Amino acid sequence: MKIFFKKISLFICLVFASFSLFAQNQDVEMADAFRADGKIYVVIAVISVVLAGMFFYLFKLDKKITNVEQQVEDLTEQTQV
Repeated sequence: MKIFFKKISLFICLVFASFSLFAQNQDVEMADAFRADGKIYVVIAVISVVLAGMFFYLFKLDKKITNVEQQVEDLTEQTQV
């Protein structure tokens, strides 16, 4: 059974790798137009701001979860004593 899953996963990986090879031969007119107009920097800036916001949100969420876990741990220690 393990060998079957390994073969299937290898097949899927090879199929996805072949898709990326097909994509390399195509010209992307929109990207060329953005580069020519200088708008590609705006796109990169927007993507960077969105990613930075997501990382900031995840960092704050991790801190909040850590605080809640600590409170639960303290509460369970108090009830056990």
